[in-house]
Amino acid sequence: MSTVSELFSVLDQSSILIKKLRGMDYLEALCETAENIYNDVIKENEIRDKLEPLYANFFREGLTAEDIRRAFQLAALKGMKKSPHPNHEITPDSIVLLLGHIASLLTGDDPVSILDPAVGTGNLLTGIMNQVKNNQVTACGADTDDLLIKLAYANSNLQQKEVHLFHQDGLKPLFVEPCDLVVCDVPVGIYPDERTAKAYELSDVGEKAYTHFLFIEQGLKSLKNSGYLLYLIPNRLFAEDRDHHFHQFIQDKAVILALLQLPLSLFKNRAAAKSVFLLQKKGEGVKMPKQALLAEMPQFSDEQELRRFMLSLDDWFKHRL
Repeated sequence: MSTVSELFSVLDQSSILIKKLRGMDYLEALCETAENIYNDVIKENEIRDKLEPLYANFFREGLTAEDIRRAFQLAALKGMKKSPHPNHEITPDSIVLLLGHIASLLTGDDPVSILDPAVGTGNLLTGIMNQVKNNQVTACGADTDDLLIKLAYANSNLQQKEVHLFHQDGLKPLFVEPCDLVVCDVPVGIYPDERTAKAYELSDVGEKAYTHFLFIEQGLKSLKNSGYLLYLIPNRLFAEDRDHHFHQFIQDKAVILALLQLPLSLFKNRAAAKSVFLLQKKGEGVKMPKQALLAEMPQFSDEQELRRFMLSLDDWFKHRL
């Protein structure tokens, strides 16, 4: 049995026991499990004899933060399947690894500050943190959903990652220092808070303000000059820009480095398909690439084609200027 499977088993069995004892939702019980393990304290005296041997097998020699992230992701996915919610989704692991690889190419060995303004369970943010090469990572995340922010807190604590989390709407003012990198699996839809939307230039892209456009503007606002925005965006985003407001906004504020269309097989339906969108905010020394990287990615199951694509991706980053 793999380390990830063993860790998932501990999280899952503990969450089931706490769920039955407390009569709570599986995901709430998962948060309680993570808190028990992180603090090395068992609150549930009634089932201490069952939880202690489980927790004793959690941390072990050779364990990595990435092992914990993947195990926690599996447990969170199980909980979300049991209690479906339209805003409770996790970025697929294959995409997390792709974005993490791109982030590592962008940041090199330098200290880096990262923001995810729609952090969810923290899966994407911590997955990227696990792949950047420098240990000096400052990370922040925001989310309006109280359960998701609890899961993000539990997730980052188990991985022993210092992440500053804000329980707030990521489109409201974020009191964080300008970052080197903003990452996000962008929420898609119409933004309901008209007053907040009016503060954004991109609120007039459609008849109503689109959440996905506003998060791009918020990301650029939150970046240092020359910083990078690395987002998952809906494929239909450019088609929605009928009056070219978004196109002009991007031309004024940033440089498009890459747009990678992900395989449709990763998504439940074509309408939900997404692409990787990479921008660099304008600033001193920022140059247009010789050519933006525009590509359709091969199926992730086609190992040979995917390996070929990743080599071409790495080569593009080395020679883009």
